Amino acid sequence: MPVPMNATALANSTALLRNSIIPILLVLQAILMPTPVKANDYLQCVPFARDLSGIQIYGDAYSWWDQAEGVYQRGSQPVEGAVLSLPGYGSMQLGHVAVVRKIVDSRNILISHANWSPINGRRGQIERGVAARDVSANNDWSLVRIWYAPIAELGTTSFPVNGFIYPKNPAKQSGRQWASAKPAPRSQAPNRTLLDRRLEAELAQSAEAERPDSAGRVDLIGELLDRVGS
Repeated sequence: MPVPMNATALANSTALLRNSIIPILLVLQAILMPTPVKANDYLQCVPFARDLSGIQIYGDAYSWWDQAEGVYQRGSQPVEGAVLSLPGYGSMQLGHVAVVRKIVDSRNILISHANWSPINGRRGQIERGVAARDVSANNDWSLVRIWYAPIAELGTTSFPVNGFIYPKNPAKQSGRQWASAKPAPRSQAPNRTLLDRRLEAELAQSAEAERPDSAGRVDLIGELLDRVGS
């Protein structure tokens, strides 16, 4: 005759059975009911910059500067609609590209780009009309600091800059009219307090004016080429 189990032994046995079944159920759930992946869940900087600027360059971001030679004009001054090109630097081995959206003054611009700041714990996010500041000694845009969302201010790292790649038709890009393309003025840098106020105003204005025209589109062929390189 079997000996009946006491309450403690029964509870332990039930817990053991439950813990052994849960992993199996989770695996079955992943197989039978996978989480759908949306096309815009993760976006790299290259396809976003290409779509927004109209500059048709493929491959990793660090290669854009050399690829642009002889095809697009390049320079050291920001122009609205141009692509800011960063080489590989530190842990950012593949470089980075961003699109200039507005020139604030000789030291400050607003840019739109993708896959820079982790937002809500997720990479591959799009940021529109965020600040980038020239911190070079000679005000030649050879060194920049860029807005970093987790700290809600300019990042602490100063990144070297290749320069700016200018679109062939800066007046008409991404279905909207750009302001007249012109280099940033070489005026003396204003008082920092006034500058911060101007940046806040420009950020608010840009965020209101920006349209999500590129956020929902993914260049599938370009994405594939970017992943395998040029």
